[in-house]
Amino acid sequence: MEFFNIYLLPVGINFIWAAHQVHHSSEEYNLTTALRQSVLLSQILWIFYLPVALIVPPAAFLVHFQLTFVYQFWIHTEFIKTIGPFEYILNTASHHRVHHGRNRYCIDKNYAGVLIIWDRIFGTFEAEKEEDIAYGLVQNINTFESLQIQYGYTFSLLKTVWSTEGWRNKLSLLFKGPGWSPGKPRLGNTEDIPEVEFPVKKYDPQVPFLYNLQGSLHFFAIQATYIALQRNQHILPPKVLYGVIMYIMFSVTSIGSMLDRRPYAVWLELLRCALYIPADYYFTPWIFVANPAYYKTIALLIRGLFIATGILWLKTVFDGRSVKWNPQKLL
Repeated sequence: MEFFNIYLLPVGINFIWAAHQVHHSSEEYNLTTALRQSVLLSQILWIFYLPVALIVPPAAFLVHFQLTFVYQFWIHTEFIKTIGPFEYILNTASHHRVHHGRNRYCIDKNYAGVLIIWDRIFGTFEAEKEEDIAYGLVQNINTFESLQIQYGYTFSLLKTVWSTEGWRNKLSLLFKGPGWSPGKPRLGNTEDIPEVEFPVKKYDPQVPFLYNLQGSLHFFAIQATYIALQRNQHILPPKVLYGVIMYIMFSVTSIGSMLDRRPYAVWLELLRCALYIPADYYFTPWIFVANPAYYKTIALLIRGLFIATGILWLKTVFDGRSVKWNPQKLL
């Protein structure tokens, strides 16, 4: 019941939805969607777990908490259709697909974490229909830039609150549903939700193979760096820790802009390659301090990757200039 209430909150309160919408922003529905999580949501929802501390021992809560999230990871799939009679009790992949859909019948349905019985009891249950489900947000974000995905809706909400007249309306924008506006019900009108047009055209800017490849390789390099950073965080000086985090954030933003085909992506990528030289000199020995042999191998591979990437982007710039490069068509 506690998890039902906590998962109902993000879609019923706009300022919490601003964080949770990150999880719903993917137009795909697979196991990677389960990992698409908000940075802000964990800083909000702990408040709602506090009452549990009055009656549940910490050890029991932690075991329950972890098992619940492990279970929810596996239901983010289209591979499993139904699981027979368990559909009446458990929140299954079929039920959760509805929760992630942007079809009208899917909106504000199936909040359950593990037990679907709570949705059946409170009238928020909706079974999966024969029609295809379109995943994502009612108004999709259409970007791969991580910072925009994480914080774009939050800034848009704050801008709307600032420009709205009247304190009652300002507070309503924050504490009522994301579909609310003056004169509408708390959660908005279902009729305002646009019908899904089939076939669904997903956001998919066409990027040449070499750029996709270098983006993927850099993502794996970022993952290796982050894992090493996490393992050694307790022995790293704060300026090293924060410096590497800032470089990682800049990197995922730059790669995202490249996948979006933004006109400024070429300059971000060239800047990122240039900044790697001082970053490698100062930060890399610290990050891999606990495993110098591993550091030498990884550092060599990453340096080679950055050299190849720098050459690729320089070639992009010079080739573009030679044919009067149009900055609106990056690649």
